[in-house]
Amino acid sequence: MTNLLDRYIGRSVALGMLMVLALLLVLLGFFSVLGELEEVGKGSYTTSKAFTYVLLILPRYTYEIFPVATLLGSLIGLGALANNSELIAMRAAGVSISRIVGAVLKTGFVMLLVILAVGELLAPVTEQRAQRMKMDALSNQVTLQTKYGFWARDGDTFINIRRILPDSTLADISIFEYGVGRKLLRATHADTARYVDPEWELEGVEQSEFGAGRITTNRLERLRWPTLLEPALLDVVTVQPHMLPAWDLWSYIRYLTENGQDAATYEVAFWGKLVSPLVTLVMLFLSVPFVFGALRSVSIGQRIFTGAVIGTVFYLVNRAFSYLAVVYDINPLFAASFPTLFCLFLAFWFFGFFAGCIEGKAKG
Repeated sequence: MTNLLDRYIGRSVALGMLMVLALLLVLLGFFSVLGELEEVGKGSYTTSKAFTYVLLILPRYTYEIFPVATLLGSLIGLGALANNSELIAMRAAGVSISRIVGAVLKTGFVMLLVILAVGELLAPVTEQRAQRMKMDALSNQVTLQTKYGFWARDGDTFINIRRILPDSTLADISIFEYGVGRKLLRATHADTARYVDPEWELEGVEQSEFGAGRITTNRLERLRWPTLLEPALLDVVTVQPHMLPAWDLWSYIRYLTENGQDAATYEVAFWGKLVSPLVTLVMLFLSVPFVFGALRSVSIGQRIFTGAVIGTVFYLVNRAFSYLAVVYDINPLFAASFPTLFCLFLAFWFFGFFAGCIEGKAKG
């Protein structure tokens, strides 16, 4: 009987969450397609490629909107039970509010595991594939992505970029210049390269020139280079911090720290990734007091509006703390976790308040 009741509550909540998630993805997909259609006609970027691009970025959207979908879906699922007087029947049969909360959280936890797999395993792969496809279509350069990095050709010059970092810095670059008869004239290697309009600035340069029977090697601190990668493609090929899996963020934070660079943006994104599962569970927990409290007898539309307001406010506050952490050097862990912990406190307070009211009415 216990497992049956848990499954019944869980099924109602899960259906609400999936319905909201599907609706939000359709809306996001629609507006994304509208945005991509503006790029159609540039290079070889076609309408079919625009639709394919949007389909490939949907896993990232799924991961990002899941906490809001959780809140709205649980409000709808539990609200449907409340409107049908099923929650009242459960309470009359002696089922505690804590028991109902437990059933909701169990369902949310199972779905959370699936979404984490999507966000940390599937989304980074599809995101990179989407960006690579768009880059190939928009680029005027001859480009190729292999396991040995990113290759580009500019006339008789072949460029290999092993890594493109999230801040648009190129790392571990090799440039091979050929002459008549495909004869190698010069090989240049640079540790990093940054675009300083209108050229690229290479740092940590080692340049070898191949002459008649001899090789001359020079080491330079910096070197200007006209064409490595089209600057317009940087926004396409660069993966933003929130799109990276947690382990890649951690590796990049270590890289920046070891090189004495500011890693605040990536630290906030990293801790945000770790706190994200707690956000989902807090959203679930927050929905319960509203269903048992002031919203127990209102329409689904009012519940959706309430959930949308709460979700929007939480999103804005969360983003604000992320920006404040970078600008004012606030501890990244505090910035990433404070909005979530504050919502958790509110959820516990609401839960205790409404549970006390309900128990008081039951005794009266």
